[in-house]
Amino acid sequence: PPSLRIYEAHVGMSSSEPHIASWDHFRMHVLDRVVKLGYTALQLMAVQEHGCYESFGYHVTSFFAPCCRFGPPEALKALVDEAHAAGLVVLMDVVHSHASANAAEGLSRFDGSASGYFFPG
Repeated sequence: PPSLRIYEAHVGMSSSEPHIASWDHFRMHVLDRVVKLGYTALQLMAVQEHGCYESFGYHVTSFFAPCCRFGPPEALKALVDEAHAAGLVVLMDVVHSHASANAAEGLSRFDGSASGYFFPG
């Protein structure tokens, strides 16, 4: 685009209802508004799978999987395809530096040690 106007969005928080919104909800209820407001790019936050929703998506537990609480990967693909069809650049907020150190769902002890990916302490 000739000028970049970025609309940054957290899909899970895109509903006015008190529940976690989905990729489909965003595509059907928010995307058109982004285009009508004159934005040229859509930046999606918290795309990667994260175990703790309260982390706002910054305790990543699966670096190469889209967040399942927003819906299946095909729904994310449909959102991106529709955004591209509307002329939007799509940016994904990928946060490899915010891995979850939790032992249950994170990378702690992934290699058997407590410090393979994180500093001890």
